[in-house]
Amino acid sequence: MHSYTIGQAARLLGVSPDTARRWADAGRVATLRDDSGRRLIDGRDLAAFSVELARSGSGEEEAPYTSARNAFPGIVTAIKLGDVAAQVEIQAGPHRLVSLLTREAVEELGLEVGMEATARVKSTNVHIDRT
Repeated sequence: MHSYTIGQAARLLGVSPDTARRWADAGRVATLRDDSGRRLIDGRDLAAFSVELARSGSGEEEAPYTSARNAFPGIVTAIKLGDVAAQVEIQAGPHRLVSLLTREAVEELGLEVGMEATARVKSTNVHIDRT
């Protein structure tokens, strides 16, 4: 299974490493130690926590602004495989992205819940709502 350092988890969650460390210290997300003593978060635990965090809207920091267009790095939170098609969900900070792709593509990429992945979006239409 995939595991993430506090820094990697922070980047995937869109928060500072200090915030991720505080959450781990408070027991909000379980950690374990590797052979060198670094704290790691199991990928499945991080996936579940990222979904919980997004649903609660309790992110302590704003997502950073970036010029990288249409790329959403995050963590795979769910995979639904059909005979031919598949549905993959990625939690990218506060954003939940769902992609429909072939089962073959999911298998070739070796996607699993808890893995780091980047969703890339290409669209000919973008709708903007004023808030």
